Amino acid sequence: MGLNKKSVDDINVKGKRVLVRCDFNVPLKNGEITDETRIVAALPTIQKLLNDGGKVILCSHLGKVKNGPNEGESLAPVAKRLSEKLGKEVNFVADYNVTGQAATDAVAAMNEGDVVLLQNTRFRGAEETKNGEAFSKELADLADVYVCDAFGSSHRAHASVAGVTEFIRAKGGECAVGYLMQKEIDFLGNAVENPVRPFVAILGGAKVADKLNVINNLLEKCDTLIIGGGMAFTFLKAQGYEIGKSLVDDEKLDYCKEMMAKAEKLGKKILLPIDTTVAASFPNPIDAPIDVTVVDADKIPADMEGLDIGTKTAALYADAVKSAKTVVWNGPMGVFENPTLAAGTIAVAKSLAETDATTIIGGGDSAAAVNQLGFADKMSHISTGGGASLEFLEGKALPGVVAADDK
Repeated sequence: MGLNKKSVDDINVKGKRVLVRCDFNVPLKNGEITDETRIVAALPTIQKLLNDGGKVILCSHLGKVKNGPNEGESLAPVAKRLSEKLGKEVNFVADYNVTGQAATDAVAAMNEGDVVLLQNTRFRGAEETKNGEAFSKELADLADVYVCDAFGSSHRAHASVAGVTEFIRAKGGECAVGYLMQKEIDFLGNAVENPVRPFVAILGGAKVADKLNVINNLLEKCDTLIIGGGMAFTFLKAQGYEIGKSLVDDEKLDYCKEMMAKAEKLGKKILLPIDTTVAASFPNPIDAPIDVTVVDADKIPADMEGLDIGTKTAALYADAVKSAKTVVWNGPMGVFENPTLAAGTIAVAKSLAETDATTIIGGGDSAAAVNQLGFADKMSHISTGGGASLEFLEGKALPGVVAADDK
């Protein structure tokens, strides 16, 4: 799937207005940015366009914006941090209309190498609906060229992600992907479509329902599928085991049986927990001290619930990773937010850190776990998109990727 899309290296932006869709959806606390990873990730693309003489107009959403535009979800703190990172003034257009007269005037006044940041795109509301068409056109009116570098939003057919491209093209402009998007496409795409084998996929997280299509798609692509997290208990129950009070998706028992049968037919391995870490109840608060015991997977007491993989399972999973050449991991092995219940996730992260394989972390909780546990710099690639990387692993076409020009 090394999707043959135009990147920022394939376009000439000298003297042109370039609209760049970034992912500046950063966590804020009292108006201060608590994690600037996404801002740092956007810098190489921005810097490239500035060095090439572009007039760079940045846009992004931030937060969910449920109750209309508000200062708490303004991109003002991002403009401030970006100015520091780029070493130059980023002109922030605070207009809640996003593409109104203030934006038009700011863009008209730009010189080559200038940067303008528009207000939170979600302040315009319903970006994905019919209203989005007017917004798409207004965004395109501000620019000559469009670059999508927001992989985390690329699974949404929003105005600022996909809609804008048809209006840019209509006036003869080009639509490319940025360095961050290119990296995601290369790593995730090649892992799924053209992996160096053995290819091991590790899936965790709470619900089977969230990963139905991912399990199905990856079974056809990988050599070994490892299952942990809350979703493992539905598989264990499908095998006829007692799972006590553990999380279970009863409607998906037949699906789990089908997947195990499919694996057998395809000659693929599905690894399930052989032991599990159990407690009397879920920790409350989530990081509270908790008494646990490790029991075999077929001996979970009726009054206990499984909250992490056990020590034998951690060793089994680590062993399966050792001989792999490509590993994709999405979803933690247990309640990793609790120090006692993070052991399984740590063991898997450690085994990935020690392997020579290409290791790809599929965004979301697994990315958070790897970052928190200090293994980030040992991974080949950590995806910036939770939902987007899941849909990519499902084999779905992502609107933000499809909308870019082919080379």
